[in-house]
Amino acid sequence: MKTAKTITVRPYDAPFGQLLLGSIEGSLCLCDWRTETHSQQISSRLQRLLSATFQEGTSDVIALAQAQLDAYFSGRRHHFDVPLLPVGTDFQLQVWNELLQIPYGETLSYAALARRIGKPTACRAVGNANNANPLSLFIPCHRVIGSHHTLTGYGGGLDVKQKLLMLESECSGLLFRD
Repeated sequence: MKTAKTITVRPYDAPFGQLLLGSIEGSLCLCDWRTETHSQQISSRLQRLLSATFQEGTSDVIALAQAQLDAYFSGRRHHFDVPLLPVGTDFQLQVWNELLQIPYGETLSYAALARRIGKPTACRAVGNANNANPLSLFIPCHRVIGSHHTLTGYGGGLDVKQKLLMLESECSGLLFRD
């Protein structure tokens, strides 16, 4: 009989809402805002793709993630170095890898992100990949905005997205790249 893997999860109270952190096999696989529909989709997909179940607890990776998030929210950390395990399709992984290239304090449009990955007509697909990102903040999907500098879609809600961008702009001077 096959034994299911366990994703260790722990809530994290961020200044702008609650996140759920999850780790498996020494890597962070989940950092998701706890919003009704979005978090349910992320959690279900992650458990299915990893053939794992959630169990509340902590781990060294979660403790490291919490410490780095504390430093991020206080403006003392601009880069994360927690070991990550992003779980998704090849296209999603391609988009998420490109998100990691957006520097702290900068934004990029969905159209520009689509161009960067060599799929200039895939703006909606890029948006859907952003929406499926299970590692919010660590893979900075909040830095992607609409072509006219508008805030669009974010798993934690537009209010949280705006607060994250404001936090980063106060620490670095926000730049828009298109």
